[in-house]
Amino acid sequence: MELKNSLPSSTSALVAYDEDGHVKRTGNLWSAVAHIITAVIGSGVLSLAWSTAQLGWIGGPLVVIFCAIVIYVSSSLLSDCYRTCDSGKRNYSYMDAVRVNLGKRMTWLAGFLQFLILYGTSGAYVLTAGNSLRAILGANCYHKEGHQAPCAYGSNIYMLMFGSFQIVMSFIPDLHNMIWVSVFAAVMSFAYSFIGLGLGLAKVIENGRIMGSITGIPATNSANKLWLVFQALGDIAFAYPYALLLLEIQDTLKSTPPENQTMKKASMVAIVVTTFFYLACGCLGYGAFGNDTPGNILTGFGFYEPYWLVAFANACIILHLVGGYQMYSQPIYTTADRWWSKRFHESDFANKSYIIKLPLIPCYELNLFRLCFRTVYVISTIGIAILFPYFNQVLGVLGAINFWPLSIYFPVEIYMQQRQIGAWTKQWILLRMFSFVCFNVTLVGLVGSIQGIISQKL
Repeated sequence: MELKNSLPSSTSALVAYDEDGHVKRTGNLWSAVAHIITAVIGSGVLSLAWSTAQLGWIGGPLVVIFCAIVIYVSSSLLSDCYRTCDSGKRNYSYMDAVRVNLGKRMTWLAGFLQFLILYGTSGAYVLTAGNSLRAILGANCYHKEGHQAPCAYGSNIYMLMFGSFQIVMSFIPDLHNMIWVSVFAAVMSFAYSFIGLGLGLAKVIENGRIMGSITGIPATNSANKLWLVFQALGDIAFAYPYALLLLEIQDTLKSTPPENQTMKKASMVAIVVTTFFYLACGCLGYGAFGNDTPGNILTGFGFYEPYWLVAFANACIILHLVGGYQMYSQPIYTTADRWWSKRFHESDFANKSYIIKLPLIPCYELNLFRLCFRTVYVISTIGIAILFPYFNQVLGVLGAINFWPLSIYFPVEIYMQQRQIGAWTKQWILLRMFSFVCFNVTLVGLVGSIQGIISQKL
């Protein structure tokens, strides 16, 4: 390793900057699509079969399509707010857009909710990676010992392994340098989604019929059925969680053609692709298992054979989570970098980079604050995942709390403020109705998530 002269990070020779002093934007339609798919298609796609099973053959697909339309409308509104109407100045992040249009108080609220869900998702990804590594061992164990064998494995060591790798991945400076990671993660998400889809189709063919019903899985009474429907509605609604990352992704795009046009096209492509996989995996999973549909068709061992394919699919999940973790962590990293640099602008710890030359790889700029903060951040998410093994259920509640404010309310309010839409005009009424309907969906999902946690504990 060769350590060369240090230089201020704001004048680095290794990174190109634009006229605003920010990293030069080189993103395009397909890089934005890759970022969105990495953020949206998580291993949760494999649990949508359970949600479809609760809603039935009509309700399940309709809710997926409805949520796709809602999130596209919301993302389009937010895309138009990347630049302010009067000056054309960029809003580099979600919080910037809130601050410019809605004021400081709303910025604190939006920032708290955004960082809460970003941090929580990072912790959940550590937990999910550990479960997927455990599922790989389980697939091999069930193949050798039989499907009734007590194949139980701990996951703490695997979460530590995943977290250790994330410390290394956190050396990626920002989203501008993450295109290759997002493309790889998107390919991995396609891989395990196709495997889940294929295994579901094979099971349907093996059964000789499509299982399930119009009303979904029956419950012991109407109240229990209602709770399950509420939980399924929430799970599907919260499966498109990228509005809180949209402006950060849009900030990576070139200015020609206009960023909002490119971002809308990227959102359309990504949402169509995502919705296809959600419908295919959800419907085929339900058609394969009917009333016995598991919570996750791969890690929940809906499928045992071919064991090597189940193990490979879980490996793809882990590789996708590597990129997904970074997608949800980078906005926090960037905010911390900017705040610390601005607050301590004369500090070498915050503002100097050290050029490191390692054999066979390009030069890398090491910033000491970035190294320390990101390492502590990753370690804290590992600790959350280890200390709270039921954190995924808690994250479902956090997702319910944050879905309406971050994905619906703030984009609508920012758009109306920026476009100066008057009260009781046709557009004002439509946007208010849109926000109100989504609020009710969020409320239903929140009730279902809380009841689901309580019922599991009891």
